[in-house]
Amino acid sequence: MAKNRFSSGDGPSQRQLRMGELIRRTLSDLLMRGDVHDPDLSRFSVTVGEVRCSPDLKVATAYVTPLGGEGGKELIAVLARNKGELRRLLGKEMTAKYSPDLRFRLDETYDRLDETRRMFSDETVQRDIAARDDDEDDEDDLN
Repeated sequence: MAKNRFSSGDGPSQRQLRMGELIRRTLSDLLMRGDVHDPDLSRFSVTVGEVRCSPDLKVATAYVTPLGGEGGKELIAVLARNKGELRRLLGKEMTAKYSPDLRFRLDETYDRLDETRRMFSDETVQRDIAARDDDEDDEDDLN
């Protein structure tokens, strides 16, 4: 049976990952250099954390966050307003067959990281981790 070339499988393909990283670096360079002539956009220092591409590479979702974390929704609105120019500049910089449609989302990775750190520092969780480590040490002694 033939494999569906657009199946989600176990995650993104090597091609999607490679294209996503290429777009991330190029987009980051464009924003850092200030190639887009929008005064609202020039107020932000933008971190492009990740870019995920659709299986057909026609849509790229960029996860961005403003430096300092303030004004995330405004940043997304400004980037969405300038996505046509960003796409044009991206197409000129990259050597891809076509430039994908850009979508912007707020990167919440750092927020989740802070929440995870807070959970691991909780007294109850520390006690459970210590108890689990003791159980594993006892099993190692038996072997």
